[in-house]
Amino acid sequence: MTARHSTPHRGTFPTPRKRFGQHFLRDERTLDAIVEALGEIGERTVVEIGPGRGALTEKLVACAREVVAIEIDRDLVQHLRAHYAEQDNVRIVEADVLTVSLGALAGGPYVLAANVPYYITTPILFHALQIPRPEAAVYLVQKEVAERMCAAPGSKVYGALSVNLQALAMVEYLRTVPAGAFYPPPKVESAVVRVTPHSHALLPPALESRLQTVVIQAFGLRRKQMVRVLRTITARSADEVTELLARCGVAPDARPEVLSPVEWIRVVEALEAAR
Repeated sequence: MTARHSTPHRGTFPTPRKRFGQHFLRDERTLDAIVEALGEIGERTVVEIGPGRGALTEKLVACAREVVAIEIDRDLVQHLRAHYAEQDNVRIVEADVLTVSLGALAGGPYVLAANVPYYITTPILFHALQIPRPEAAVYLVQKEVAERMCAAPGSKVYGALSVNLQALAMVEYLRTVPAGAFYPPPKVESAVVRVTPHSHALLPPALESRLQTVVIQAFGLRRKQMVRVLRTITARSADEVTELLARCGVAPDARPEVLSPVEWIRVVEALEAAR
């Protein structure tokens, strides 16, 4: 992300690196919208994924009780550490975000802000939903992914990502971000999305990985009817699967893409009970 006036001049930064999928957000309105979407952060810890050149970091530091910024690019880490060397409410962590516990770094309740590299968006989304979860998370992601995250059952882009994410959290599409808001500009539009974990879990944490596995397998057979899908996944008979679906209130001829996240949870809980 590009810097505000108080951060080093752009010319002092290394060239953006393709291997890290670096596109630095420089649009002030979008930066402000991300901060606003996090809610009141004056007494909160904010974990930031991918601070880059520090444009969002600078705004967060001005508002938050503490900012923990995780950056994989060693050169950018050095710039950020030098810039914030005299501020005690900022920690710059050099790490691959997928290898660290966000909750452990935060040390307590936290909210999350992230400019997510397109090539690892989904792994980061679910890594960030590991317990302890953030109280809220605001992501800058590829627009196509944002639409899938928020999609409703039966829509063209509703799929495994939609189900598995919405089973754990409320997902809100906040705004579209044009390519010109970044340096260098990506080839696609982006979007700001807020993910707020459900205050009351819709399924036991022990079944979350099971749900993800079943849903991914089912959407690999998305044009099949549910009775056929579950027969393929579980190797059960047609009668067994039909009875299981009836207990869940799901028609045997329904297709995976029309089931809501709650209906998928019922199916997975029924499969687990039938083991």
